[in-house]
Amino acid sequence: MHTVWKGTISFGLVNIPIKLHAATEDKDVKLRNLHKDCHAPIKYARTCSECGAEVKNDDIVKAYEYTEGKYVVLDEEELEKLKKEQEEKAVEIIDFVMLEEIDPIYFDRTYYISPNEGGTKAYALLRKSLSDTEKIGLAKITIRSKENLAAIRVYGKTLVMETLHFPDEVRDIKNVPNIPDETNIQDKELATAKTLIEHLTAEFDPTKYTDDYRVELLELIRSKVDDDEGVTKQEQTNVIDLMEALEKSIEKAKPSKPAKKTTTKKAATKKPAAKTTATKTTKKQTKKAT
Repeated sequence: MHTVWKGTISFGLVNIPIKLHAATEDKDVKLRNLHKDCHAPIKYARTCSECGAEVKNDDIVKAYEYTEGKYVVLDEEELEKLKKEQEEKAVEIIDFVMLEEIDPIYFDRTYYISPNEGGTKAYALLRKSLSDTEKIGLAKITIRSKENLAAIRVYGKTLVMETLHFPDEVRDIKNVPNIPDETNIQDKELATAKTLIEHLTAEFDPTKYTDDYRVELLELIRSKVDDDEGVTKQEQTNVIDLMEALEKSIEKAKPSKPAKKTTTKKAATKKPAAKTTATKTTKKQTKKAT
């Protein structure tokens, strides 16, 4: 399992070297955008909003827009130094609380915690302590340049870390529009609703629930593959197009042949011939008369 973070957890004088591993993964079916004509993937270039030029990664800097149109540029070395200072800090458990006291709206991502070298016994000690007291530990941790509040709890035989949103990251419910005030609900309506809830009440079993859309989408994809409906990127025919263009250019550049004036030429040729024949006949007649 890929390690996303290494460090230590401390509570009191106990330090536990640990590794974090992502506990969940995105199972969304990734669809690519293709060019309709040649079925080649679409590329998205990074361009400057001002001059329109394509920008390479080396020419991009980080900045914070403190007012509209004005930015503070942050040097990469400054950011790396700050990131390193935060990530090298031990994850210290600040408080121990009951899990039920944390509303689910605060939960963000889940990570499995495994002990690093030399941390097995301390890891087992924290796990046993949390399990027996039914408490979770609250700590702060910096992952990928972001400081997070985190809850450390027991899941099966493993310690897990749930990153939490800070209070100022949770939007105020007062800003949610169109929330109705108390309305007159009939006792019969309420009783019917409660009865329905009782009928549908069950123990939570996550294996019962599936992503139906993803399942049906994968079935559709498989059926198209089985029916040989796959497409491949069409090879470009630049060479052929170039040859065609050259041939057309050559044809266009050739001198145009003058139109054949067959009738005129023949007529012009015949007339002198007629004169010559007539002349010869006249000469013969004159000679005979003599």
